[in-house]
Amino acid sequence: MRFLFSVRLWKAPLRPGADFARMPSMQSIIQFLPWIQAGLSVVLVVLILLQRSEAGLGTAFGDSGNAVTYTRRGAEKIMFRTTIIIAVLFALLSIAVLVLK
Repeated sequence: MRFLFSVRLWKAPLRPGADFARMPSMQSIIQFLPWIQAGLSVVLVVLILLQRSEAGLGTAFGDSGNAVTYTRRGAEKIMFRTTIIIAVLFALLSIAVLVLK
C-alpha cells in the first residue's frame, strides 16, 4: 500500500526552477510563447500608432510648444491604459521566454 502513494509521475527539481522547462505541459507552452509575443507586439504597435500625439518634435529638444494641458477621456483613456497593460505583458513574456529557454 505504501508503494502506491510513493509513486510520482514527475520528479520534483532539487532546486527551484531546476527542471521547470522539462515538464511535459511546459514544453507545449514554451513552443507557443513566441506566437503570443508576436501577437502582443502587433497589438502594441497598432495601439501606439492610434494614440494622439500630445507633443510635437520640438518638445523633445526643449521647446515648450503649446503649454495647454491635455486630459484623456473616454475611449482614448481606455486605449492608453490598454497600451500600458499590453506593454507590461510583452515585457514579462519576454523575460519568461529568456528564463524558460
